[in-house]
Amino acid sequence: MSASGLLAQLLNGLASASSLFLVSVGLSLIFGVTRTINFAHGSFYMLGAFMAYSSVEVLSPHIGFWPALLLAPLACAVLGAITEILLLRRIYKAPELFQLLATFALVLVIKDAVLWLWGPEELFGPRAAGLEGSVAILGREFPTYDLLLIAAGPMVLLGLTLLLTKTRFGTLVRAATQDREMVGALGVNQAWLFTAVFALGTLLAGLGGALQLPREPASLEMDMLTIGAAFVVVVVGGMGSIPGAFVAALLVAELKAVCIWLGVQQIAGVEISFSKLTLVVEFLVMAVVLIWRPWGLLGKPQALARSGSEPELPLRSAGRGARAAWLGLLLALVLLPLVAGEAGGYSTVLLTDIFIAALFAASLHFILGPGGMHSFGHAAYFGLGAYGAALLVRMLDLPLPAVLLLGPLVAAAGGLLYGWFCVRLSGVYLTMLTLAFAQISWAIVFQWDAFTGGSNGLTGVWPPEWQITWAPRGAVFYWLALAVCALGIYLLRRLLFSPLGYALRASRDSALRADAIGIAVRRVQWTAFVIAALFAGLAGALFAFSKGGVAPDAMSVTKSVDALVMVLLGGVQTLAGPVVGAAAFTWLHDTVARNTEYWRALMGAIMLALVLLFPQGISGFAQMLWARVAMKKAQGAQP
Repeated sequence: MSASGLLAQLLNGLASASSLFLVSVGLSLIFGVTRTINFAHGSFYMLGAFMAYSSVEVLSPHIGFWPALLLAPLACAVLGAITEILLLRRIYKAPELFQLLATFALVLVIKDAVLWLWGPEELFGPRAAGLEGSVAILGREFPTYDLLLIAAGPMVLLGLTLLLTKTRFGTLVRAATQDREMVGALGVNQAWLFTAVFALGTLLAGLGGALQLPREPASLEMDMLTIGAAFVVVVVGGMGSIPGAFVAALLVAELKAVCIWLGVQQIAGVEISFSKLTLVVEFLVMAVVLIWRPWGLLGKPQALARSGSEPELPLRSAGRGARAAWLGLLLALVLLPLVAGEAGGYSTVLLTDIFIAALFAASLHFILGPGGMHSFGHAAYFGLGAYGAALLVRMLDLPLPAVLLLGPLVAAAGGLLYGWFCVRLSGVYLTMLTLAFAQISWAIVFQWDAFTGGSNGLTGVWPPEWQITWAPRGAVFYWLALAVCALGIYLLRRLLFSPLGYALRASRDSALRADAIGIAVRRVQWTAFVIAALFAGLAGALFAFSKGGVAPDAMSVTKSVDALVMVLLGGVQTLAGPVVGAAAFTWLHDTVARNTEYWRALMGAIMLALVLLFPQGISGFAQMLWARVAMKKAQGAQP
């Protein structure tokens, strides 16, 4: 370690901070005005890099490098405006989670569009014209282009500050950030204001991607890698705060730079690799800030927004007909291996995946719908249950029944710890804190090679071979998964109609009134959080046995999003929603992925169609149709 090495890393951190600020400030602007959690913002960053590669390659001989490079963010702005007009404008009054589902579907569509247009390989752009060399700083060579990036962040900050404080457009943007309904009541055309802000946000994201091209290659992984860091910066800085985004980007980037400079250190005889912390340092920062100051470093506590969406309907227990239908379905699933025999082997494997997914989705629905706690990191408990089961088998050689009892307790312990902090927040801050804890858990299992197997995970976790001559091979584990998942879903449903379930929904609908009548709101929510983690861990333990092991992907952000998609596809306001959504999502994913190379785009298009046409979900839409038919019959029966 040397002073010159530290300075070099800090300068690298400044360059990275500028790029991170460019993409984050656009996300902050969009959320501040539209209140939309734009999961596709990282996709526009990726598009900016790929478009810059093509525009520079084709047009730089004719118009020069820099004009060709800057055409990419303009194209991103046009695409952003089209996206807002055709898609987001239709769902502004929908609940936040449906907006999240729509923008996640857009991520899938854009990723496969980029794959089709540019291919799967990383694309290396040319050096920036006029800035190819380096300069000597304290005896070390520093790229000249990085000096431009260091200056780009403050220049954009200054330009945005002038735009928002010295122009009528900026006044409207600041007013909409404070109270967008009042802005509309004063006669401002909200639709075009939202379109302009979304276009500006995507232009900044595209600019960040384009400016990054001479520094690193354009790749298909840029979207997901960027959006997580951008969410962190926006939340740490304060939702809607542009100076806050700049400060948070500097903080995160410089902390990473210091960790790289420190490398491996001996502290009190213990060897600590600070360089490994770069995978999770931003989420550690976000967790600390949210616990200490939930509204961010430079943000302000948000007032309750008036929502145009319909209120949550009360849950209704299943009638006799519905119970008979569920029992009939359960009986058919029990008999399937016997009827299909060995020929139904693939069907039983797919159905086992559906059972596990249904229990996982039902555990999330327990806190998401009735509880109103929007978790973005529920895969942490799924993964903890899977790793707990795998470690119990690998280290203690416990039998399967004991593992299925003890493995989920690891997830419950994680829910007990994380939930204590999470239930003290609400809204998007709760969502982001669950994401932070999930990423911290992922980083631990990804890097703890000696205990969790690191990136390779744990293998060799198979269920015992039950010798039953009259049953097809694999049928016994299929029946076990069916029984465990059916029992778990039934217990979760019963809990929703217990005193705990009623208290949970009361806390969701009005925490102040619930507290006034003597309900311990935080304790109820914390209890529900632990219960949801327990059943997610049970699904994870079954998953480990069904796949023969577990890898860090089991607790990744993508896995958490999959659970959200299942719940929303089925219908968040229905008890059958998570089961129906899990079945539809798992079957669609399997069918589409086997039949086309561009399965993400097709999956995304299907999800977009469902969001636009059936915002209440598949199960909710079916219940609405059934209610209409019943009403018509009742009206026809009247004299």
